Amino acid sequence: MEALFGELDLFFLILLPIVAFLYASVGHGGASGYLGLMVFFDFAPAEMKPMALLLNLFVAAVSFLHYWKGGHFKLKLFLPFAIASIPAAFLGGLIEVETNLYKQILGVLLLIAMLRMLNVFGGDRETNRDVKFWQGILIGGGIGFFSGLIGIGGGIILTPIILLFSWGRMKEAAAVSALFIWVNSASGLGGQLISGVSFGYEAITMVLFAFVGGFFGGYLGSRKMNNSTLRYLLALVLLLASAKLFIL
Repeated sequence: MEALFGELDLFFLILLPIVAFLYASVGHGGASGYLGLMVFFDFAPAEMKPMALLLNLFVAAVSFLHYWKGGHFKLKLFLPFAIASIPAAFLGGLIEVETNLYKQILGVLLLIAMLRMLNVFGGDRETNRDVKFWQGILIGGGIGFFSGLIGIGGGIILTPIILLFSWGRMKEAAAVSALFIWVNSASGLGGQLISGVSFGYEAITMVLFAFVGGFFGGYLGSRKMNNSTLRYLLALVLLLASAKLFIL
């Protein structure tokens, strides 16, 4: 298969690390944000899915390291979700979705990401409870398959679920989601590579720009950063990208 991407837009490269910064600050790899940007810059769906997964690998990794060093990671919370999500994400990555259906699903996903950025799903609770193993398997498997299918890591869905059911605090959810995103992105990308996807040199440039933003976002977010204004701006971008997918 021909390598993906042609000449990259300078404005796209300026925005890319900003998106990575914002997502990494809350323990996410940023796939929904990258997909939103790629919608605006008219990337083809065949290019969007594998590239979002590749960027996720680097940004989620550095975000997780910062949250892990901060002592926020709970292996007991992570494992039930990850066990089923990894093979499910691989299977999802093998499947090619029809273009119009892909755009509609992505449009809904971007709306969920927008709500997450606006903290609609709430924050820390005074008390938390343990996730049951069967709950983690079902939820993790479902999110994993959807992640591989669309080209995300699944953290944008897992984090709100953890908070809604009081399975962890905000930073614990961020740490677990960061590693969850990484394993799903690796598995989903594996399915894409087996399907024949390859990357050009432009992908290296995109990874470097995103990694820099993700490094600083994860560093500040794992400590005490709370920049609501920038998150509102990103939520607006996601809303506009979602609207474009439904209208065009």
